Amino acid sequence: MATDCLFRDDSYLKSCEARVVAITEQGGIVLDRTVFYATSGGQPGDTGTLTAGGVTVPIATAVYTDAAKSEIAHVPAPNSPALKIGDQVTATVDWDKRHARMRMHTALHLLSAVLPYAVTGGSVGDTESRLDFDIPEAGLDKDDITAKVNAMIGKDAAVSSRWITDADLEANPGLVKTMSVKPPMGTGRVRLIEIAGLDLQPCGGTHVRATAEIGKVQVTQIEKKGKQNRRVRLVLV
Repeated sequence: MATDCLFRDDSYLKSCEARVVAITEQGGIVLDRTVFYATSGGQPGDTGTLTAGGVTVPIATAVYTDAAKSEIAHVPAPNSPALKIGDQVTATVDWDKRHARMRMHTALHLLSAVLPYAVTGGSVGDTESRLDFDIPEAGLDKDDITAKVNAMIGKDAAVSSRWITDADLEANPGLVKTMSVKPPMGTGRVRLIEIAGLDLQPCGGTHVRATAEIGKVQVTQIEKKGKQNRRVRLVLV
């Protein structure tokens, strides 16, 4: 059953009322709607709680159960109380962790604009994130990249999302920067994240509303990962 993914339209929702519609073989709790982001695109699934009456179930992560990324299972922490199909719950994310990842994910989009090379991998963290680039030559300067990303952040550019069709994306392949992670297709539409005047690319992740909300960042390390692969690490400061 498809989950109504509320975070796709409003990343700032911290909680919602929902109903348990299924329990997976692995014990994952499927809701009819959720504010929990599920692991994908280098961004970890949210942690938080599901509360039903006087029972609170800690959620260790959220994952998609299908390739189309339409259904989300909330994975309880070990030895958590059990819920059953039909239970009405309040789903609440760990907001501090979510918001840090929103800031980080948006910063990585700016990093990919500063370094206009194909992205071969990436990871969104709470305190440190990274992108891997297919760059034939070395010579990248940490301080220069840091200054350029922070200059973009300082523009306080608006961050927005919109949907296009699968056909629109196929007609504009240059929108896709990632080589290893492709945007989810097959449902008929693809979500775009636009940072006004700075970046536009398909992305299912959670983002802040304006770049100034990211705060300052710093490139801490540039690693050589193979002949042409460069890993750029970024932290919030």
